[in-house]
Amino acid sequence: MKFFIINSFRFLVYNAYFGIIALYTFGAFLERAQIQAVISQFTSSGKVLVERGAVDPGTGLVAMDPIVDPGTVLAAPALSALSIIIGLIVGWVAATLICGVLVTLLDIRDDINDRLPRAK
Repeated sequence: MKFFIINSFRFLVYNAYFGIIALYTFGAFLERAQIQAVISQFTSSGKVLVERGAVDPGTGLVAMDPIVDPGTVLAAPALSALSIIIGLIVGWVAATLICGVLVTLLDIRDDINDRLPRAK
């Protein structure tokens, strides 16, 4: 019975490993606009392209706010692929840490139970 209980907990942790990876991947996919903002922030020169009140040559409208260099802007498929890859990597690291701690605690508990004297 002890073998079944310990291994059923481990089975749950192993399933949680893939669940955590899936959640991080899905979360990064949903937050891909935030990933684009970070990429733009790191690749932007900060140069003002159109001053406030000047005519924007791209649209022909007067700019109400200054238009700053956006940096690298990824296309939708590339941004989706990058967000999935980032989610997989971050999910893998998080799942390894979380599930590793859980399995370690289960093993410590099992070792302590093996060393305790049998209660009569």
